Amino acid sequence: MNIQEILKKELRVVPDFPKSGIQFFDVTTLMLNANANNLIIEYLFQHYSGLGITKVAGIESRGFIYGAMLAKALNVGFVPIRKPGKLPYQTYSESYSKEYDPKDTIHIHVDALSQSDVVLIHDDVLATSGTLEAAIKLVHKCKVEKIYSNTLIEIMELNGRQVVDKYGSEFHSIMKL
Repeated sequence: MNIQEILKKELRVVPDFPKSGIQFFDVTTLMLNANANNLIIEYLFQHYSGLGITKVAGIESRGFIYGAMLAKALNVGFVPIRKPGKLPYQTYSESYSKEYDPKDTIHIHVDALSQSDVVLIHDDVLATSGTLEAAIKLVHKCKVEKIYSNTLIEIMELNGRQVVDKYGSEFHSIMKL
């Protein structure tokens, strides 16, 4: 069984959450399975090792989990991208829309990254791209020039990749649905 088959088997889809008409892809069920966790990190490690990544930035909250594990595997620093009021120092902020919320905002510490960093941004799911696009904009505010981005899951019909591609971030997803 390949990694995509294992992830699809372990993934929980919750209909009508957080509102009617949304199919929510719940990756917390993947986290319950040690084999799935190990496969995910090994797959991402193989994909990104040797690319000179110096920091992994994880988007709150599910992006923290695999993002931090991947940072450890790559032996690089981890940068949290958080919701308002969660980071104690000066921050850059970026607002965005999601498919089910009219507006949200994320923040990054102003000194979390430097121009010399090569950054991998990790999140759980790419849908309409609002969150990942905002994270890429935040990393650009830190003057970073080389950015990679990834998600565990990419929802193809919502065309989020087209938006992400506009920013020159090399995007990769493990599973396309």
